[in-house]
Amino acid sequence: MLPAALELKSVTKKFNGTTAVSGLSLKIASGEVYGLIGPNGSGKTTTIKMIAGLYKPTGGVILVGGHDIAHAPTNAKKLIGYIPDDPVVYDRLSGREFMEFVGQLFAMDRKKRDKRIEELLARYGLGGLADGRIERYSRGTRQKISILAALLHEPSLLLIDEPMVGLDPASARVTKELIKEFAGRGGAVLISTHTLPIAEALCARIGVLKDGKLAEEGTVAELGAKAGLEHGTLEDYYMALTA
Repeated sequence: MLPAALELKSVTKKFNGTTAVSGLSLKIASGEVYGLIGPNGSGKTTTIKMIAGLYKPTGGVILVGGHDIAHAPTNAKKLIGYIPDDPVVYDRLSGREFMEFVGQLFAMDRKKRDKRIEELLARYGLGGLADGRIERYSRGTRQKISILAALLHEPSLLLIDEPMVGLDPASARVTKELIKEFAGRGGAVLISTHTLPIAEALCARIGVLKDGKLAEEGTVAELGAKAGLEHGTLEDYYMALTA
């Protein structure tokens, strides 16, 4: 049996005695889009950053493709594409140069890298704009470059913290298409978002975080049943489950 694309086992994170995430366990399969939703301060971004290797868990185990992020970080991180809530790009580079740099970090073959960069840039119609310095880009264009850079090396796990921030409706639609295509090719996706219609449209399963713990988990229909509501939207179920 193949290992899960992502598995968290009783993961806890404390900051100066304050518990941000408490005993969190979840598993995401290849080809699955999983959403994390919850109030501000519920631990969503902290969880994403622990999986990405930016925060060290206080306790528990994080496995990416079977690799323990604590003991085999290089093997685990090779499998990850990370899109933070605030785009991390280098202002003095052009968008194309930044993507080339990311490709070099992942030791991509140059011809394959350059071909893939052109294919990805075309998805957002960036064209010549990708040759201008990032410092002149809008917030939305920075977000697009961040998304494309995360997809460049063809990871098996995509971590996304608020994917649609700063994107216009057309770009948001392209982003949803990219996520669906990624999962369709067998990639696993973990999305943290406050935009519940996005979670409802994209995610096969959703986990509701509250006070750093997984309060509920399931499909939208299953969450509705747990909320005691026969009909409604994810927003309705969320409000009932987090009340």
